[in-house]
Amino acid sequence: MKTPTTYILLAYIIVALAGYWLEYLKLSYLKKYGTVVPPEFSGSIDQKILAGSSSYTIESTMFGIFSSVFNNILLILFFFAGILNVYNTWIASLNRNFIVSGIVFFMLLVYADTFLTIPFSIYKTFKIEKKFGFNTMTAKLWITDFIKSILISTVLLSLIIAAGLWLIEKSPEHWWLWVWLFFLLFSIFMMYISPYVIEPLFNKFHPVEDENLKAGIQELTQKVGVRISKVLKMDASKRTKHTNAYFTGIGRVKRVVLFDTLLNSMDTAEILVVLAHELGHWKKKHVLKQLVLMEVISLGVLYVSFRSMQGNLLLDLFGIATNSLFAKIVILAFLGTIVSFPFTPAFNLFSRRHEREADTFACELTGNPDSMISALVKLSKDNLSNLHPHPVYSAFYYSHPPVTERIKHIRMWNKKV
Repeated sequence: MKTPTTYILLAYIIVALAGYWLEYLKLSYLKKYGTVVPPEFSGSIDQKILAGSSSYTIESTMFGIFSSVFNNILLILFFFAGILNVYNTWIASLNRNFIVSGIVFFMLLVYADTFLTIPFSIYKTFKIEKKFGFNTMTAKLWITDFIKSILISTVLLSLIIAAGLWLIEKSPEHWWLWVWLFFLLFSIFMMYISPYVIEPLFNKFHPVEDENLKAGIQELTQKVGVRISKVLKMDASKRTKHTNAYFTGIGRVKRVVLFDTLLNSMDTAEILVVLAHELGHWKKKHVLKQLVLMEVISLGVLYVSFRSMQGNLLLDLFGIATNSLFAKIVILAFLGTIVSFPFTPAFNLFSRRHEREADTFACELTGNPDSMISALVKLSKDNLSNLHPHPVYSAFYYSHPPVTERIKHIRMWNKKV
């Protein structure tokens, strides 16, 4: 007779297999169409670049599958082979107070996960990324980044864990609400300080120097009515040749960051339309909408978690001998990966809609759809993006529409105006 635990294990295996099936669809679709230049890239990409894009996608995907299998095996052993029970019993035997025990419990798991993934990170960075001409990071820089990340995560996570457990201890009946409010305020606080405290620990940021570009940026921001504290160039090239741009900060400290690799790859008109796309996210309140959505979901998840942790059902399901709130939390987090998987495409659909709106906004603001298209083409070429994603795969996982769809959307918009 199958037990509830067996059904949970089967559900987890089904979710994992569904993920691998999606990866299989991606690879089989690429094998079928990978040598065909999409019409949107006709005259802009040759067979050599297309072959490089396909090879990069295949190798990265196979590596991702291998690392995922390793991770899934570890999780199954941890939750279903009694390791969590042994670990939880050992933490309890230390006889520390509630908050200290919680910090030790969760931080040791974080360290274990971090150090177990070191070989995968090194292989991806110094083997795959180097093979395809992206990696520019030295071993010394990788080690320095790793140490900084460990120190920062130790401090921040320890503070978060301590504060969360203190709230649970002080308000056992309503902690779900207080913890949610704390996480909300802490995330907003990090949006303010991260651009000035954390990001500079890893990269150097300088104001954009090109006078024509600065004038164009000023004109765009005035049109939009969005106050940007700074538009900065980041020394991304010391780690990678990938190109990108992003918004960071919130309120008066929000700023646009452009990779130096992006500035070297694109002309002024293309950079401005990329910036206009980012401005579109702010003007359309996409950041606020996503924040509200995530906070509503977080509040619901915390309340459900609170209700689920009443009694010892979770502990009994996984054979945990010693009563522990910490064990209940990690069990719920594990179950959350199973429950949330079917909702992945819904969240990404929401994101893709925002990206289309930002593309349209950029074209309307600059009146230059051709530069938007050429910027997308360059981004795809520079990053060896997969130009033939399987429709089901992209619908499930892509937070941005496939680049060919974005170009089609822009050309259709241009015909209508």
